[in-house]
Amino acid sequence: MGTLCHLRRLKTTLVSEFHSGGKLQAPNAAGKQLPRVYVTRRIPPRGMKILSQSGLCNIEQWDSDEPVPRLELLEKVAGIRGLYCLLTEKIDAEVLDAAGPSLRVVSTMSVGYDHVSLEELKKRGIRLGYTPDVLTEAVAELTVALLLATSRRLLEAVDEAKNGGWGTWKPLWMCGYGLTDSTVGILGLGRIGAAVMARLKPFGVKRFLYADAGPRPDMATKIPAEFVPLDELAQHSDIIVVCCALTPETQGICGNSLFSRMKDTAIFINTSRGGVVNQEDLYQALVNGQIAAAGLDVTEPEPLPTDHPLFKLKNCVILPHIASATVATRNAMATLAASNLLAGLQGKAMGKEVPL
Repeated sequence: MGTLCHLRRLKTTLVSEFHSGGKLQAPNAAGKQLPRVYVTRRIPPRGMKILSQSGLCNIEQWDSDEPVPRLELLEKVAGIRGLYCLLTEKIDAEVLDAAGPSLRVVSTMSVGYDHVSLEELKKRGIRLGYTPDVLTEAVAELTVALLLATSRRLLEAVDEAKNGGWGTWKPLWMCGYGLTDSTVGILGLGRIGAAVMARLKPFGVKRFLYADAGPRPDMATKIPAEFVPLDELAQHSDIIVVCCALTPETQGICGNSLFSRMKDTAIFINTSRGGVVNQEDLYQALVNGQIAAAGLDVTEPEPLPTDHPLFKLKNCVILPHIASATVATRNAMATLAASNLLAGLQGKAMGKEVPL
């Protein structure tokens, strides 16, 4: 009963304060026509509160936890000045054409912006806000949790305990791989990659490696971590954690070329974007014993179909993209996205803006 009450309170904290009926009319003492903004999803309350109490815009919202249908999006963006979106919405030429010349700012409640066409925004002089930094800690925590769940076979062990597989003690039963004296390789040493390293260091990791477009001494010296080519990272790492952004250069970068160079005892973890991994190659690497196990918080597509072959493997742990899923983090993301949107409407500097 206590757990049920807690869950109800948690849901109330996240959504009940601002269940709009679709439109929120901002007050305006001067009676001026306020610019329209469209919010593509039900968002955490602190973000909606900032927008609704600003007095700077009239808000229309897709009031659902599910993504706005494409046709609905194309209809509702017509004539708006600002667009508040999530990573599930593809903001491309079609959407921008539907919005028309009035659109001046797009604010995405995400650290990634591969769902937004930067070229089309730049062409139209539309600014883009995003939400880095505020989710770094939560993503790093989840990455470590996923790593441990995968390397120590925790989900497999839970199933064994529940389904009668737990018998007498056996010396090698359910043995996994530890972090002490290991080599950890990070693909993409940004804020999140550095935060993951900082959390893993107390576990007794012997050596940290990283691969990136170039050396990152500003990040690496604090750990310390050694810059190496990707091939060398694959060959020497006991655990590889992918933290890079999805770009044309990183699309499918984790494929057979990487997996074939990894140790057969190595663990592969991805909490960045599903598109950086060739999932067919990953499946083959897991089935054929090229690598020991994989943990994924992101896939391509999302959600991953329940009949996907990766779900059938005991040595693959898949989470439903929950790395930033803490109440505090999601409220912080919503708040920053709302503040970015309002700054863009006023022609002011955003808290976090993507340079175009």
